[in-house]
Formats: sequence, structure tokens, C-alpha cells
Amino acid sequence: MKILKLIAVVLSLVGVADGIYLTVHHYTQEAVPCSLTDGCEQVLTSQYAEIAGIPLAALGAAAYFLAFSFALLSIYGNKITWKLFGFQVVLMALFTGWLLYVQAYLIHAFCQFCLLSALTTFSLLIVYLLSLFVVRERPGLT
Repeated sequence: MKILKLIAVVLSLVGVADGIYLTVHHYTQEAVPCSLTDGCEQVLTSQYAEIAGIPLAALGAAAYFLAFSFALLSIYGNKITWKLFGFQVVLMALFTGWLLYVQAYLIHAFCQFCLLSALTTFSLLIVYLLSLFVVRERPGLT
């Protein structure tokens, strides 16, 4: 179980880094270099890129940081934080599903950094779901 939590910590940091990177580019108005897809600017400058003037990337970085915090605290024995991590990740996955729909059907373009974020979120969800099926270890071994 502890290894799954450590994986969650690392994945969450990937999400934080991705979100901060895109947030910096948003505020500096620098073009994001896209080498895998050619829709980054189209996605990141669309009407869907902000909520109430806040870039989705900044909200994503905050969500990943919260997931990181919950996962890290759970490693040190705080049992409720793993449940909070799971709740957070389910919400993130639902919102990510919506954002993938927006890219595919409303914007008709994909951003590779947004896809990295989606992969990270769904990986976190898989880690959490796997943790629900892991045989509980004896006290002192977690």
C-alpha cells in the first residue's frame, strides 16, 4: 500500500509541474512549444482555458498540490487523507473527462500538455482504485 501512495506523490508532483509550466506561459503570454500536437495555442487561448479569469492550468496545479498533500500525509499514517485523496482524484478525473470532450468536440484541437495532465489524473485514479483492492498489510508494515 505504501508503494501506491509513493507513486501517487510522484504523479501528483508531475501534475503540479505541468500546471505551473502552463500557468507561467499563460501569464507571460509566451507560446507553448508543441512538438507532439499542433493545437496547444488553440486550446490554451480558447474561451475554455479560464474560469472566472483564472487559468485552468493554475487550478490544475492547485488540485495536484492538494492531491500531493493528501497522498504525502497518508504515508505518515493519516488515514482520512487517503480517502480525501481518492475523493479529490475522482473529481479531477470527472473534470478531466469534460476537458477532453471540450478539446475533441468543441475546440477540435489537442494540447500535449493538457493530455499529459489527463494521463497523470487518470494514473492517479488507477493508483487509488488499486489501493482499494490491495490486501491490507499488518500494522507496522504500512
